[in-house]
Amino acid sequence: MTRPSSRLPASLRALAHRNFRFYFAGQAVSILGSWIQQVSLSWLVYRLTGSSALLGVTAFCALIPQLVVGPLAGAWIDRQDKKKWLIGVQALLALQAFALAILTWTELIGTGLIIGMSLALGVLNSFDTPLRQSLINSFVGRSEDLPNALALNAMLFNASRFIGPPLAGLLLGLTSEALCFAINGLSFVALVIGLLRIESRPPARATGSMGEVFKEGVAYVRHTWPVRTLILTLAMVNLTASAYAVLLPVFARDIFGGDAGTLGVIWGAAGCGAFLGTVFLAHQRGHGALAGTVVVGSAISAVSVAAFALAGWMPLALVAMAGLGFGISTVNVAINMLLQSMAPEALRGRVVSFFSSTRFGFDALGGLVAGLAAAWLGARYTLLLEGVVLAGFVGLLITWRHRLRAEVVAGHGAGR
Repeated sequence: MTRPSSRLPASLRALAHRNFRFYFAGQAVSILGSWIQQVSLSWLVYRLTGSSALLGVTAFCALIPQLVVGPLAGAWIDRQDKKKWLIGVQALLALQAFALAILTWTELIGTGLIIGMSLALGVLNSFDTPLRQSLINSFVGRSEDLPNALALNAMLFNASRFIGPPLAGLLLGLTSEALCFAINGLSFVALVIGLLRIESRPPARATGSMGEVFKEGVAYVRHTWPVRTLILTLAMVNLTASAYAVLLPVFARDIFGGDAGTLGVIWGAAGCGAFLGTVFLAHQRGHGALAGTVVVGSAISAVSVAAFALAGWMPLALVAMAGLGFGISTVNVAINMLLQSMAPEALRGRVVSFFSSTRFGFDALGGLVAGLAAAWLGARYTLLLEGVVLAGFVGLLITWRHRLRAEVVAGHGAGR
């Protein structure tokens, strides 16, 4: 176990652990590259086709494997050497990015190849996300520092989300989508170097067949009411509010009359709000407070997505987008913190896989529905409808808030 230093403020306490610092530094570069690729791919699709429906299909293909493959990947991960496999997955992700760069540079890229490459990315991320998340506890070595480590990891993700899209917009204006994809391929090297510098005891592996390990994880989620409720909330927020990302190119070009730079600014506003949300969560200690944050964040998401849909003035749209980023981020990160804190160590890989499969799988479903609906209703009315649906669920969630807070506090510590 690493010995943490007392010189760091409480909001950064996980960085006192040497192993987590190496992971954090490599992750910083890797996530920035991933955001540059995501924005560039979205712009490429809309530049080539002008189709909001295809934006939804592409996003769906990049995320849906996590809903289908993710839970099984979690059962497989809990039986493996997680650090070794995480390094291998980074190498495959780099190859995917370089292949996308070459196809785009040679102008061989087309609708079919974009969809195929998006599916490949989704399958790899089905393993990458739970591998990364489930290893964090071993990098900090102290269970009481795990929530802060998860908050800092999310803060890093959202800082990159704030910086990456405007940077991608700048790069797209100066160069091309192909270069952006190549930059992402190189960014995975940083995380591999960080992982190779880490010295930690591998987490205990689950025993039994894949089927037995998977059923054990499903039983835990089914019979633990706060876990089940948190995952349901995660599904609803990402099915509705998170669908905004698919339609941003439509808003940037057709509604606000902009270009790739406009897309980067709007996406960056969401990233700014999301970053502020994770800064807020990094200071939180009580699990009861985190449960309350889930409810409030869901409500902010519903209001913000409707406000963005109705905004006709760019500054107001950016404020709404920042609120949307804040709301979605606090919900997703707080739920992840709560689930990992409550989960027993032996089940952590499976719990993380259920989290990531719900988070990204329902994001995929929501994006597909939003893209298809926007082709019929228009982008504005589609997002407004998403906000109304989420507001209805928030009303139900408010009636559960006292029980949720009490059972989350009672369940905390089961994973220690």
